[in-house]
Amino acid sequence: MAETSATQDQGHLTGFGSKSYRSYVLILLMFVYTLNFIDRTLLAVVAQPVIDTFQLTDSQWGLLYGPPFALFYAAVGIPIAMWADRSNRVKIITGCIILWSVMTALCGIAAGFLTLLLFRIGVAVGEAGCTPPANSIIGDYFKPESRATALGIYSMGVTLGGVLANLFGGPIAEMQGEDFGNFLNSIGIGLLLSGIDWSTVPGWRIAFVVIGLPGVLVGFIVLRTIKEPPRGYSDPPNATRQAKATFAEALKELSKKRSFWWMAIGASLVAFVGYGLVSFQAPFLQREHGLGPRDAAIFYGAPLSLAAAAGTFLGGWLTEKLTPRSFTAVAWIPAIGLLIAVPFYVAAFFASNLVVVFFLWLVAAVCHYAYLGAQYNIGQGVVSHRSRAMAIAILLLLVSLIGNGIGPYFVGFFSDVFMGMQLNANALGAELTPAICKDANSSLSDEQRSLCTAANSLGLKQSISLTACWFFVAAGCFLMSARYLKQDFVAKNV
Repeated sequence: MAETSATQDQGHLTGFGSKSYRSYVLILLMFVYTLNFIDRTLLAVVAQPVIDTFQLTDSQWGLLYGPPFALFYAAVGIPIAMWADRSNRVKIITGCIILWSVMTALCGIAAGFLTLLLFRIGVAVGEAGCTPPANSIIGDYFKPESRATALGIYSMGVTLGGVLANLFGGPIAEMQGEDFGNFLNSIGIGLLLSGIDWSTVPGWRIAFVVIGLPGVLVGFIVLRTIKEPPRGYSDPPNATRQAKATFAEALKELSKKRSFWWMAIGASLVAFVGYGLVSFQAPFLQREHGLGPRDAAIFYGAPLSLAAAAGTFLGGWLTEKLTPRSFTAVAWIPAIGLLIAVPFYVAAFFASNLVVVFFLWLVAAVCHYAYLGAQYNIGQGVVSHRSRAMAIAILLLLVSLIGNGIGPYFVGFFSDVFMGMQLNANALGAELTPAICKDANSSLSDEQRSLCTAANSLGLKQSISLTACWFFVAAGCFLMSARYLKQDFVAKNV
């Protein structure tokens, strides 16, 4: 017992476990977070085929993609975080991985808008249990001065998930059902699904099943290979060891941390823009530049997600390098990145040459995602170890409700508004609406359909440009967070 206590007293110098094992745990948790965002983002990758299948307006698509997912993600996030502060975090993460993976696969058999919505809610419930306990585990595995980099690496799962969702989801979405049936026959398992008429199965349905089910195996790997670390293991030995905080206690502790709340508002606004853009990225490229789901995903979606992952890592790396010179670097680095991102995003949306579009969007994505590790570093850095998971859950509650809850619908709503304005400005469109334009059974002339197509594209372009401008407000919030950060931090690493 004395030896164990002595070892733990050195945790703030070494972290939990060997260096190689800590690296393994971090990479596996990053992969789990990547899987989380693959399954979450896949719906955006196959957006246009789903919109076409159910004949949705952009407002309806934004409603499907955002608010229900966000509300349920937020509703169960706090209880799971409270559970994680008291129970085995590895087992909690395992159960949640299996739940969201199964629900993702079920999205592929959705019979209509409502069933797809219900399975999407199931994905939200499972994914809500990933990040709070994972952040808490990382905080116990890594010493304070290494957490910025560790959390930056973990946070790369957001953008790496986008890369893989595009690389796999885009090509599968464009696959013909017969081709997939022939593939199953070639590997000897076609007889197991012989009752399915593959000619009637669109590729987007196949994508959900193929990408969702492997997560079940990942869940069991996490359960068998990650050790539950002692609470507060890597904190300094003079840190106060206390019982886990309740929601009310964590909220009371956070109530005095102005840096946390400014950061939380800023991160929520960044998520508001980010989720809005991601949910309509593929439809924009397909409408404005004529790309199919496969090309939009492989040649633009995946590289841009990879650039965003690089931006996430770069933000964490710059923070660790510059913090000894300026303790508030963790807050002002994201602010600068967001201010740079706005003009590059807007220019990308209005450029006509696809090479120029790609370059501008690439720069914007790197600058945009430099903030991601900072939100977790500040979120858990301003509270004691007893409240870390709860603080992250409160942060994600705001990010989910404002970001995913409002962002996609905001873009979809204003896309329809701007589309309607374009239609009304033309004599041929006087009686047209976005809903009429999207209805495949409506009797429209060729000129009216051409007008609908142009207005549909321009309306979305104007909407996503308007949305990107919210980064100006988010940058201001991160700068305000920097004003109070030094006095609020608990685990100072300077």
